[in-house]
Amino acid sequence: MLMYNKQKKKKRETVTIKGNRILISVAFLGSAGPIRFVAYEGDLVANVIDTALKCYAREGRLPVLGSDFNDFLFYCPMVGPEALSPWEAIGSLGARNFMLCEKPEEEEKKKVEEEDSGRSSFPINGARKRSFRAWINKSFSLKVTTH
Repeated sequence: MLMYNKQKKKKRETVTIKGNRILISVAFLGSAGPIRFVAYEGDLVANVIDTALKCYAREGRLPVLGSDFNDFLFYCPMVGPEALSPWEAIGSLGARNFMLCEKPEEEEKKKVEEEDSGRSSFPINGARKRSFRAWINKSFSLKVTTH
């Protein structure tokens, strides 16, 4: 009985350190709708991004995103246009709705590296996929002609 009370007391202390629980809504750029989950006010933005990406992948949503939180920017429309720092507490903002976007800098760096190396910006396989998609779309489009 004594051991049970000590364990219960430790659980209470950890909950009070993290703070209150809040319902967070994270919208993903290009996805159908937001993901909602419960987080503590003391959780870091990096942990919230990681949790959101795991929930997104678990639900099988599209477009498929990576799992590294360093590849994403976390915005709060109520706070301002700047991305949030991954090391600040999520509850310090006073907001509950957020937006998660991929970092665009990586794509620009890849394009610059490809241009510097002398290769074309469109790989052969990508060009084939695009032409194949165009062919499929053209062949399946229903054209009704009127007389």
